Amino acid sequence: MTDDARKPKRSPRALAATLVVGSLGMLGLSFASVPLYRAFCAATGFGGTPQIGKTAALKQGERHLIVRFDANVARDLPWKFEPEFPKVTLRTGETTTVYYKVANLSDKETSGQAAYNVSPDQAGAFFVKVQCFCFSEQKLAPGETAEWPVVFYLDPALESDEAMRRVEEITLSYSFYPTKAPAKAATSAVVGQKPKS
Repeated sequence: MTDDARKPKRSPRALAATLVVGSLGMLGLSFASVPLYRAFCAATGFGGTPQIGKTAALKQGERHLIVRFDANVARDLPWKFEPEFPKVTLRTGETTTVYYKVANLSDKETSGQAAYNVSPDQAGAFFVKVQCFCFSEQKLAPGETAEWPVVFYLDPALESDEAMRRVEEITLSYSFYPTKAPAKAATSAVVGQKPKS
C-alpha cells in the first residue's frame, strides 16, 4: 500500500469549508493591514512617522538641531497654510511650540485633515508631538483665519543612535487634504489656538 492510499480523503464539503474560512481570513487581514501598518509606523517611527507623547520630555540632551517646517495644501482645498517661521534651532529634550497660519480663501465653510511626516525617515522615532492640529479634522468658516499650534520635542535618545549621528536638520512636513462636506452647525474651534492680536 502506498502512502497516498493510507491518507484519508477529504470530503468536498470539508475542502469547501476550508477554502471559505481561508478566504474570509485573507479578507479580514486585508482590512486590518492599513490600521496595523499605521500602528506599526506610530510605534516605531517607520517612514518618518513622528511619535505622540502625552507630556514634555523628562530631561534635556546636549545636541542642538535645526527643525524646518514644510506646509502643503491639496489643489482642491482653498486654504493658504504656512508656518509662522521657516525653521527653529532647539536642544534635544527642549519642548517647543510653533504656530502654523491658515486661511480659508473661499466663501464656504471647508474642512481638512493633515497628513504629516518627518525627514530623514530615521528621525521619526525621536520626533515627539505633544499637541498638534494634525490629530483631528479642522474646519474653517468662510474667510476665517487662524493660527494652530504644534508642541513637540526631539527625544534626547537620538544622541546615542548611530543613524542620527550625522543628522543636523529635520524637516516636519504637513499636507492638508479636504474632508467630507462639513455640517452647517460645525465650529472651527481648535484647542490651544493662538489668541488673535
